[in-house]
This record gives sequence, structure tokens and C-alpha cells, in this order.
Amino acid sequence: MTNRAVPDAVRRFILTSIPSVPFLEALLLLRSDPSRSWTSAHVAARLYIGNQDALELLQGLQQAGMAERAEDGGFLYRPRSGELAGTVDELARTYTRHLVGITDLIHSRLEKRARQFADAFRWRKEGG
Repeated sequence: MTNRAVPDAVRRFILTSIPSVPFLEALLLLRSDPSRSWTSAHVAARLYIGNQDALELLQGLQQAGMAERAEDGGFLYRPRSGELAGTVDELARTYTRHLVGITDLIHSRLEKRARQFADAFRWRKEGG
């Protein structure tokens, strides 16, 4: 399934707001149990990543307005607006049906950025 099966609103959201597949997985994990306070240890265990990586994902979700700190120090799924919550809901539905299309879209975005970064450092000969 190509990323063409991904609705336009979801595609735009991915391209502007989802920096990596682990970020997406962390977002969907928090969304799966919005009343739970997720610690980096919980997220690390569920996503098979290190605690520090999990903490960085959680902090990224917080900075993006998709999560907030709980009183116990964990993180809660709390989108900053109803519109954002609706977009994440649509992303979650689409991801269950078009996992490959969404991951391809995220990876193509990362590859494009890597190429742009590399091009910035490419030596260009001037003149002859």
C-alpha cells in the first residue's frame, strides 16, 4: 500500500509534526490509555528502546502540545486542542489500515532532510 492511501490531512500532519516512527509509536501509546501517567520506563519497555530515548520522545510530545506532565512526573496524553486530538485520532485509524504507507511517508521525509543536509555541505566548484 502506498502512502497515497493516507488522507491529505493525515499526510500534512505527518510531514509537519511527526519526526520519526518512534515518536509516532509513543504518541499512539499515550493515546491508547489517556488516563495513565506514562513514565520513560513504561514507554521504554513498551517500545523496546532505552529510558533516555523514551524520555526524549515524551518531552518531544510535550513540546509539540500532544502531552503534558502529570503531577507524579509522568506524561499524559493531552492534545492542546480538540482539532489536534481529532487529527491524532484520524492518524491512529489510518495507521492501523496503512502502516506501511505511513512509515514510508515518515522515512521519505527523513531521507529528504538528510539529502538536503548533505547537499548543504557538498563542495561546488565555481568557474572552470
